[in-house]
Amino acid sequence: MNRLMTGALGVLIGATMLGGCGSQGTTPDKDFHTSGSREADQRAETRIAKDQQIRGKGTGADDSKKDVKKPLYDRLGGEQGLTAIVDDFVNRMLNDPRVNFVRKGVTKGSILNRESAQWDASAANVAQLKKHIVQLLSLSTGGPSHYDGREMKEAHTGLHITNAEMDAAIGDLKATLDKLAVATEEQKELMAIIESTRPQIVEEK
Repeated sequence: MNRLMTGALGVLIGATMLGGCGSQGTTPDKDFHTSGSREADQRAETRIAKDQQIRGKGTGADDSKKDVKKPLYDRLGGEQGLTAIVDDFVNRMLNDPRVNFVRKGVTKGSILNRESAQWDASAANVAQLKKHIVQLLSLSTGGPSHYDGREMKEAHTGLHITNAEMDAAIGDLKATLDKLAVATEEQKELMAIIESTRPQIVEEK
């Protein structure tokens, strides 16, 4: 809580306590001000009202009816919504040669010990991958925080993923979100989350 709000709340708490004492048979003094100044009290009330407005809270009796912005996880439809997004997204990437998701033709290891980096896109492996991506997105959008996959950096080390391939993958995600009619604001927030993983994924600039 910032100093401004602390001071303003102190004024309100003082007013409440004094009001309680005044109800015990004494007549409240109309010229009494909690801070010693009517103008200071009015400024404090104005600051509180402004802060509530910024936070999306009203000052009326119907505050409980005001909508508070839900976590992105909920706005995307929770686990069911994320599962639909990931299912379509992964299928798009697997079929997009620009992404080369299975890393066909890519090798990893030292010069003396090269091995193929190609990933086996079996039904079981794809299902496991989708599950882990849903878990990651849930974690990063304010949903349940359970994740049992590998670290992002570790999982992509040696795969020689390029910026162009990452760009193509993000393009596939955009196509998925458009297909599923995800609202623009939620699209931007989710795309920003995916973009933030670029340093952990891309090795070849």
